[in-house]
Amino acid sequence: MKVIVGLGNPGQKYQKTRHNIGFMVIDAYLDKLKEKAKLDLKFNAEVALINQLGQKIMFVKPSTYMNLSGEAISKIMKYYDVDMDDLLIFVDDVNLPAGKLRLRETGGHGGHNGLRNIIGLLHNEAFKRVRIGIDNNVSMALDQYVLGQFSEDEIITLQKTIKLSMDIIDDFIQDKPYKDIMTKYNTQT
Repeated sequence: MKVIVGLGNPGQKYQKTRHNIGFMVIDAYLDKLKEKAKLDLKFNAEVALINQLGQKIMFVKPSTYMNLSGEAISKIMKYYDVDMDDLLIFVDDVNLPAGKLRLRETGGHGGHNGLRNIIGLLHNEAFKRVRIGIDNNVSMALDQYVLGQFSEDEIITLQKTIKLSMDIIDDFIQDKPYKDIMTKYNTQT
């Protein structure tokens, strides 16, 4: 089984904020499939389990708030005995320009508390991730910035980025080598 996670914060209040770009990717992909994620209390996450190309795919939106994202992911990984190679996480990154994609097979948290929690609870940083640039505004407190709404210009840029992210999911589901996926998409944005 493959597990595809979008990081964000639950609730209407945070729906279209910069920190929720991971949720936005998962929602867009599920919309394309005409599927919906449903809250599963045992995982502390909204999940959608689908069959695609002969394999099970679980789409996950942790409901634990960003800084505790690892709780949901570690529960799912243990419950289904998912291999680390079958985990893909979409996360926001203030160190990249809005819409820029940066794919990695492993790495640290880069100051991102959601990734820090995931790495700590999985006891491993060797998982595939797609960092999506949300830019930064150094004149604002970081928490205010990431919990702020996207501008109209950013929304236009991010529509292309979300489409590319959906293509990344397709390639990941089709078992294309992640190094090839990285080469393809790290150079496109």
